[in-house]
Amino acid sequence: MKTKINSFSLSVILIFLFNLSGFSQTHYNQQWPSFRGPFALGFIENAKIATIWNAETGEHIRWKTPIPGLGHSCPVIWDNYLFVTTAVSTTSSESLKVGLYGDIDEANDSTIHEFKVYCLDKSSGKILWERLAHKGIPKSKRHTKASQANCTPATDGKYLVVHFGSEGMYCYDFMGNLIWKKDMGIINPGFAAVPGIEWGYSSSPIIFKNRIIVQCDIPKNPFIAAFDLPTGNEIWRTAREEKAQTYVTPAIYTKNGKTQVVANGFTDMCGYDFETGNEIWKLGNGGDIPTPTPVIANDLIYLNGAHGKFSPIFAVRPTAKGDITLADDSTKNQYIAWSVKRGGAYMQTPLVYNGYLYNLQVNGQLTCFDALTGEEKYKESLKEAFTASGIAADGKLYFSSEDGNIYVVQAGPAFKLLAKNVLKDICMATPAISGNTLYFRTQHFLFAVE
Repeated sequence: MKTKINSFSLSVILIFLFNLSGFSQTHYNQQWPSFRGPFALGFIENAKIATIWNAETGEHIRWKTPIPGLGHSCPVIWDNYLFVTTAVSTTSSESLKVGLYGDIDEANDSTIHEFKVYCLDKSSGKILWERLAHKGIPKSKRHTKASQANCTPATDGKYLVVHFGSEGMYCYDFMGNLIWKKDMGIINPGFAAVPGIEWGYSSSPIIFKNRIIVQCDIPKNPFIAAFDLPTGNEIWRTAREEKAQTYVTPAIYTKNGKTQVVANGFTDMCGYDFETGNEIWKLGNGGDIPTPTPVIANDLIYLNGAHGKFSPIFAVRPTAKGDITLADDSTKNQYIAWSVKRGGAYMQTPLVYNGYLYNLQVNGQLTCFDALTGEEKYKESLKEAFTASGIAADGKLYFSSEDGNIYVVQAGPAFKLLAKNVLKDICMATPAISGNTLYFRTQHFLFAVE
């Protein structure tokens, strides 16, 4: 009999992680503190959220607040505070080209930009404060599909950390007071096959045990590093051997008092010791230019590749040590529970929910796997372009297309489309969940759907 991890077990795991983390007594697993929520899982439990809404009539729309500028960063939430970042051109409107295309073009961002942080009341949508982190011509260029505010903020309930790539990393308290700022140098990942092309930085910071983890896979001297949260001081920095730039956010795995930082990559996917930054294991043959964040579930580490010769999905055992790269004719070994050679998502982080892994590709192809065995359950096409990653709650999956159409799919081994809701605005950011409300960040607005 196949064993499925249930909602209760997942809640126990999250509470266990929360107790180890040293965060405040607020129930961490009910916050949405960083990219894809608590520990990047992409879901929360005990939420009763909408299936159908109407952005035109206002049905189930709690509030709608305009946000100036252009930003693909996702909203993060702690208690009643919602945070988001943006970059506002002071002299022209921000260009954005979406859809399925393979151009390597850079956007013309040579105008002065204001790099801003917004804090909103999550209940009303009212802007509580805004802060100007930096003003100037962007030091790095971006892709025509990207923004100058790609990185999702991170918070522990006391501090808010925002990363604007080459414009620096900033730490605020919840009243908007600047605690510290840090010059991170020029961070300009692009297309390794065409040196000099810059596509914009998008690896979001994460917070665990009073430390900030940042992954910077840039053309020269790529690294992953830990910084002290209250001061911004660097604790350790580990060089990475990336031959192609990546855009991934790292993840945390912790159990029995031992914690590792997991980093996706092209040359190597790696696990690092949280305390020292020393490499624990590495896995080769990932896809080039990856973006998906590692996902921790079922006591496994799920890693997606990207496009090119390799686009795999791996389920790695956290006991891995050394080089665990698969032989060419293998799909598993001592440390890899299962894998598929091709079909992993290029942009989206996979969603592992109630025993199944949902892999959504940029062209809308959605594949469901048994998360423990890798057995394919279904493959369906949503027939649109997607960049945002999926989220889940209340037995439902939510996938946001670039055109702002939100597909609601029933969780489980059989495909069932429950609804298709229209926001009528471009949607590149992964949504958030808090309480019984969904929060969507589109090109021009923040929506609260209850």
